[in-house]
Amino acid sequence: MTIQLYELAGKDDRRFSPYCWRARMALEHKGLDYETVPVRFTDKDLIAFSGQERVPVVRDGDNVVSDSWDIAEYLERQYPDKASLFGGGVGHGLARFLNVWTDRVMHLALIKLVIADILAHVDEADRDYFIESRTARLGEPPEEIQTRSEDDVRAMVHAVSTVKAALGSNNFLAGNAPAYGDYILFGAFAWSRSISDFQLLKTDDPVYAWRERMLDLFNGMPRNAVGYDV
Repeated sequence: MTIQLYELAGKDDRRFSPYCWRARMALEHKGLDYETVPVRFTDKDLIAFSGQERVPVVRDGDNVVSDSWDIAEYLERQYPDKASLFGGGVGHGLARFLNVWTDRVMHLALIKLVIADILAHVDEADRDYFIESRTARLGEPPEEIQTRSEDDVRAMVHAVSTVKAALGSNNFLAGNAPAYGDYILFGAFAWSRSISDFQLLKTDDPVYAWRERMLDLFNGMPRNAVGYDV
């Protein structure tokens, strides 16, 4: 049976959840057959079977898993004969750290630069929900959060510099080939690319080159997704 991945979608089939991108890249890495099911912010009924209200959700036969980290761990356990997402216990622990760092550092930097751009790409039925839910979560409306001030840009530059240092001379964070840690971080850039034309990376930055390699993975699936060429 084909695995189903329920993921956030906006207008023009834009898939702009960083967490859903993590799950999609994990499925590709494992070489598993899957299909995506687009879910708008207000389509809570589509994922009611999962017992919660957030995507991504994976339905694999009788198994239902939500949360991108839990999905990655499930795929690793369920399909041990397929390419490993973590490369063992040590890699699992390091990916866990990167999962937290990306959520607490990279995403916070990105929010200040691109979050309001989402408003141009959600269905009208989702617009009020997005504004109200993000205002409640972040303390301010998206259009007030997205200031793109010098301090905000500097925070992004600092976060990118950390990634640059971690990459070193490697093609991927995991070394010569990508692993789940790469997909965690890539989800942030795939999210931004899908909804904003704001230039996050300089073209001569090694992180830009890494992102280009990530976009070309899996026969160019990430690059072919609806988004901006920035």
